[in-house]
Amino acid sequence: MAVQGMEGSASVTVSAPQEKVWALVADVTRMGEWSPETLSAEWIDGATGPAVGARFKGKDKRGWMKWSTKCTVVTSEPGREFTFVVGTPEKAATRWSYTFVPDPSGTKVTESWESLRYGVSDKLFQPVKKTIAALNDGVQRTLQNLKAKAEGG
Repeated sequence: MAVQGMEGSASVTVSAPQEKVWALVADVTRMGEWSPETLSAEWIDGATGPAVGARFKGKDKRGWMKWSTKCTVVTSEPGREFTFVVGTPEKAATRWSYTFVPDPSGTKVTESWESLRYGVSDKLFQPVKKTIAALNDGVQRTLQNLKAKAEGG
């Protein structure tokens, strides 16, 4: 269950087939190419691609803060949905989801996030309003960068 008020989403239409856009997003090793927060990501624990249960480690930054997270893929439906949680499904902090829907101009991509827990230390270092604004801005920028990459080759 999401922390009340700690969620957001945005959509963009990309002039490219669903499968192509999904493949870009599901290759987490490329996330740093479009996400303003992600520096890099790599598959870990023997994972080599976007399968349910696959784990990856992301290195992120926002402002002066830098951190790394281990994430778990929870949905991997080529051309339709790619969802992962920060942490494990049993102890997830945030859920990130991308859905891909046919559109007359190509593919409507929706990126959404929801905070599943937000503890005292989170509140001290990342005030709620500032965190929501930063994540929503990041989603918008990610989608615009993804659109440019998918349409530009």
